[in-house]
Amino acid sequence: MTEDSMELEEPPKEITEELTVPTEPEPELPSEFEKLFKGCEENPEDFNGWVYLLQYVEQENALPAVRKSFDIFFLRYPYCYGYWKKYADIEKKHENIQVAEEVYRRGLQAIPLSVDLWLHYLTFIKENSDLSDPETEGRIRAAYEHAVLAAGTDFRSDRLWESFINWETEQGKLANVSAIYDRILGIPTQLYSQHFQRFKEHVQNNNPKHFLSEEEFVQLRLELSKASLLAMISEEEGTTVDQEELPPGTEDLTDPAKRVTEIENMRHKVIEVRQEVFNHNEHEVSKRWTFEEGIKRPYFHVKALEKTQLNNWKEYLDFEIENGTPERVVVLFERCLIACALYEEFWIKYAKYLEGYSTDGVRHVYKKACTIHLPKKPAIHLLWAAFEEQQGNVEEARGILKSLEAAVPGLAMVRLRRVSLERRHGNLEETEALLREAMESAKNATETSFYAVKLARQMMKVQRSLSKARKVLLDAIEKDQTSPKLYLNLLELEYSGDVMQNEAEILACFDRALNSQMPLESRLLFCQRKVEFLEDFGSDINVLVAAYEEHQKLQKESEPAKRKAENGYDRLGVKLFFEKRTALKSFFKKEDVFGVLPTGYGKSLIHQLAPLPSSLLCLVVALSYCVQRAFER
Repeated sequence: MTEDSMELEEPPKEITEELTVPTEPEPELPSEFEKLFKGCEENPEDFNGWVYLLQYVEQENALPAVRKSFDIFFLRYPYCYGYWKKYADIEKKHENIQVAEEVYRRGLQAIPLSVDLWLHYLTFIKENSDLSDPETEGRIRAAYEHAVLAAGTDFRSDRLWESFINWETEQGKLANVSAIYDRILGIPTQLYSQHFQRFKEHVQNNNPKHFLSEEEFVQLRLELSKASLLAMISEEEGTTVDQEELPPGTEDLTDPAKRVTEIENMRHKVIEVRQEVFNHNEHEVSKRWTFEEGIKRPYFHVKALEKTQLNNWKEYLDFEIENGTPERVVVLFERCLIACALYEEFWIKYAKYLEGYSTDGVRHVYKKACTIHLPKKPAIHLLWAAFEEQQGNVEEARGILKSLEAAVPGLAMVRLRRVSLERRHGNLEETEALLREAMESAKNATETSFYAVKLARQMMKVQRSLSKARKVLLDAIEKDQTSPKLYLNLLELEYSGDVMQNEAEILACFDRALNSQMPLESRLLFCQRKVEFLEDFGSDINVLVAAYEEHQKLQKESEPAKRKAENGYDRLGVKLFFEKRTALKSFFKKEDVFGVLPTGYGKSLIHQLAPLPSSLLCLVVALSYCVQRAFER
């Protein structure tokens, strides 16, 4: 399969030719419009705001406002097929037929699987075509062909096929009708059985010479004649028949009885051949029927889908990937992404599937998801950037990450991905600049410290500069003296060298932490690690003794706080426990409900039971009561 066959739709192309529209002086836009439009610009995720705006411009019937509003709206919500029709209707109302047709074309390019939009477009084409023009029929037929190629494999595309069949019937092209049936009878659709029934009616009501192509008619006639001759030979052995006695092509038989028999035989044969196709298609439909019944909202909406709907789509896609053809998988993904356009997991699944078939297809999926439907979802943007980097498009990957950071500023994962991209491609100056910029624009000290640690690691591990890394951390500590993470990383930095040579620097690091404004608990931890370091690597016993004494001192300071916390917990536990007494009494309908508890449990029991919900406390008491009664017996 070629890459082109995996593409359901072409990437949107910019229209370079300006459409010819009546030149009218543009009236000044109403102030109410400006107010509504500004609200949509400031909050494009507010779908209701867009609805109010589009309703307003439609009622006001001001064409410049209509065009401005609809064009901006479709940049964000191109899957709203009903609004494409409204836009085209407004242009048609102003007698801008060419512009209206272009609106339809734009809509169908954005949502090629929309059967409704195709039917509206085909109706528009037929209503606005010159029937006296000999090229009109071919133009309409080409539009139908385009429609069924784009949307004809959709499980719910039956109305489109029926419209095509009805139009060809009106044109008297019965052979074309048969050709359409030959296509639809092999496609799993909702009304598959109805199509076969109507095909049989089509065959029974018309002469095979009219509803079959000339080639198929002659071929079928020859096959039936040969079968008839073989039957005659088997009955009359030794009888020879000259080839000249075979029917000469498309000429009608002179004997009326033979002609009727031949027609009936041909009809039977035509249906018999299609019956095999129908049986296979029916089997394919049955495998998908449950999934299709589970699709309750096949159209786009900003409201969240139910979990059952999402699971149904996931299971349906997995089934089609395992059992269907690549073409059917692509169509199902495109259908799914109309209903699930705001769920990045389906876009990601689609892109991952296409990786085995089409690089351009993967790129198109990522671009469509990130630039239209999910402009602020970081995960899929990061995957797109990674994909482009894998393809060697570093500049494109860089642009994707930069655009995402502009749309959603302050995301650490995006900034770090930009940093790692530059590092992988040897741009160490840009790597450092990005981290320093993040430190400067950080919203709080914690965020600044986070990026300082990242920068220090870059300096140490990538640039191999211990002094520069140390300076970064020391500068950060001056600004945030309460961050244990900074001191720990500085300590790790000093430990990375020769600890015997760096003893002074390591001890200075410990002292800096112990003299800081960190919580007592954190300082106690650093003091303990200092003692361990001196035990393992220290060169001066006096320093070790002093460190041990300092550790004992901090431990004594921490004991009152620890006792206070425990006492507070005791009081809280007792309070919680007895607050639930009322609930327990009402459950057991007893005043002495706590009398069933074994004595001697003390505070430990209170600590264990108090945090439990009343229902669980009831269960504990009930079990204790049962145990006590059992012993009493």
